Amino acid sequence: MSKEIYGGACYEDIGTSKRNLEGKLYRLVAVSFGLLCVLQAGLNITLRIRLSLSESSEEKTSDIKDILNMTKERDELKRKLTLFDEYSRKGWVYFNNSFYYISSRTESWKDSRKDCQQRDADLVIINSKEEQKLLIQLGKDVWIGLSDQETEGAWKWVDGTVLTTSYWGINEPNSHEGKEEDCGEIKFYEKGNSWNDKPCDSKNVWICEKMAEHWSD
Repeated sequence: MSKEIYGGACYEDIGTSKRNLEGKLYRLVAVSFGLLCVLQAGLNITLRIRLSLSESSEEKTSDIKDILNMTKERDELKRKLTLFDEYSRKGWVYFNNSFYYISSRTESWKDSRKDCQQRDADLVIINSKEEQKLLIQLGKDVWIGLSDQETEGAWKWVDGTVLTTSYWGINEPNSHEGKEEDCGEIKFYEKGNSWNDKPCDSKNVWICEKMAEHWSD
């Protein structure tokens, strides 16, 4: 079988890592949504029992309102499940209230971000140690939404927030050999502190992120 090579990375290996990560995330969200459905069903049954046992009209009115509210919540849950199914078919994966799109080709940091924005998303912002651990499982050099292009040494995320918690590799960032390395990537994926600064015109795989509450029809 032929393999395409992008920036020294094997396309087939990228695809395998992506599928492994997608499988883990899909199983996680499937279990979560399954539990939500079971909970929803149990709450609906409880409310119906309460309504049937209510004696006063005031109690019945209160229970009817509860049922109507639960119905709205059920419909909202169905809408979210439909959206999840739709976007998962487009290659998005879910983790901890965010959806991620992992590219299958390589581009510069700028072009990678442009692709994310065309998907109504942006390059990934790493907000927690759990998210960091998740993303290094790809095992490839990937762009993240971090740069100091505006002011040297002042690293910011794509949403404009200043970097506070970081996972730089040893002696990073360092502008290696005097090069302008103004864009952040995950590189040292075998370590917890895996970030590296890199010239923005280099080509990498990238990860887009979209917060779940920002999803719409």
